Amino acid sequence: MKRLAILTFGVLLSTSIFALEAEEFSQDRFKELQAEDALILVDVFATWCPTCAKQHQILEKFQHDHPEIDLHILTVDYDDDRETVRHFRAPRQSTLLLFKGDEQHWFSVAETREEVIYSEIKSAAEFGE
Repeated sequence: MKRLAILTFGVLLSTSIFALEAEEFSQDRFKELQAEDALILVDVFATWCPTCAKQHQILEKFQHDHPEIDLHILTVDYDDDRETVRHFRAPRQSTLLLFKGDEQHWFSVAETREEVIYSEIKSAAEFGE
């Protein structure tokens, strides 16, 4: 019984209290957001990837901490959407690409430092204002 309680507590601690607001990538939606000069983060992830899970926790926290920044996250499943993975030249899962409208501002693989991710998103959000 004690082992179950510890396991349950560990699962609760590892679960984020925020929910990632994201949508599945589609070329039409991406083009629509680009035309609106929106801030877009393309998240190439895999469900089995621990680095991707860490990135999602940081992105969830960013959305919670900065509701004033209208960040659109479009997710690309590395295992199931190889065409889009190739289009963005993502070398592996845990690739993040940040756009402001048509312009790409950042490309990162396996970045999990909160301060770097926050800084890049904030910098791109301020671009063109």
